[in-house]
Amino acid sequence: MAAAALLRRSPAARALLSPALSSRLVASKPHSSSPAPPPPSSKPASTKTFSIYRWDPDSPSTKPHLKDYKVDLSDCGPMVLDALLKIKNEQDPSLTFRRSCREGICGSCAMNIDGDNGLACLTKISSEAAGASTISPLPHMFVVKDLVVDMTNFYNQYKSVEPWLKRKDPPAAGGKEIYQSKADRAKLDGMYECILCACCSTSCPSYWWNPEEYLGPAALLHANRWIQDSRDEFTKERLDSINDEFKLYRCHTIKNCTHACPKGLNPAKQIDTIKKLQLGA
Repeated sequence: MAAAALLRRSPAARALLSPALSSRLVASKPHSSSPAPPPPSSKPASTKTFSIYRWDPDSPSTKPHLKDYKVDLSDCGPMVLDALLKIKNEQDPSLTFRRSCREGICGSCAMNIDGDNGLACLTKISSEAAGASTISPLPHMFVVKDLVVDMTNFYNQYKSVEPWLKRKDPPAAGGKEIYQSKADRAKLDGMYECILCACCSTSCPSYWWNPEEYLGPAALLHANRWIQDSRDEFTKERLDSINDEFKLYRCHTIKNCTHACPKGLNPAKQIDTIKKLQLGA
C-alpha cells in the first residue's frame, strides 16, 4: 500500500512504474459507494402459457387434468424442454418427465406437443405467445406419472424381433470381421438411426387398436434392419416370425409414423418392403 500512497502523492512517481502496475494501483483506489445501475434487458418480456397434463398415482382422488404455467420466453431457451425445465426448477418441482441428452439422440423426452408427437428437446416453442401450448404424454400409453409413460410393452415388442446379428456359420478363425460391401452397408441407412423414442408407434391408429398384437412401426423397422443386413443368416426365419395377420398386416399404411419420426425416418416404407419380401418368399 506504500506504493499506492506514493503514487497518489506524486504523479511523477507514476512514470517510474510499469504500465501494468500503474493501472492496477490506480484501479485499487476506493470507488463511490453507490452501486452501478444494472444493464437494461436486451429482450422484452414475452409470457407464454403451457398447459401440461398432470396426474399423480399417489393422489388417486385427483383426476388427470391440464395445469397452466406461465413462462417468460425472454428468459428461457428456445425449445419446449427448456420451458419444462424452467417450470420444474422455478415453479413446480413435482412436475415429472423424462429427459437426458437434450440433443435428439436418446429419445427420452418423447411426448405429445400441441397434438403432434415429438422430442421436447428438438421441438421449438411456438412463436404464438398468445395461444397456450398443450403438452401431454405419448398417446394411448399407460401413464406412470404426468408426462412419463410405461414403455414395457414397446420394449418387449422390440426385443421380440431379436434385434441382433445372428449367424449359422461359426466365427472366422482369428476373429476376423464379417465383410460387408459399401452397397450392402448403404441398405441399412434410414433404419439404424432409430432411437426407439416411440413417437411413431404411438401415433399409429392401428397400434392404438391392437397394442398387444401389432408390433408397431418401430419394431418392424428394426426387424427390416436385420432382414436387410447382408451379414445376418436368419433372413427366412425373421420373415416367417413376423408373417402374421396381426404382427405385420395390421399396418394399413396410414403413414402417421413417418410424419411423427423426429429423426426423419420412414417406417411405413420399411414395413412395405417387408410385405413385398413376404410375397416373394
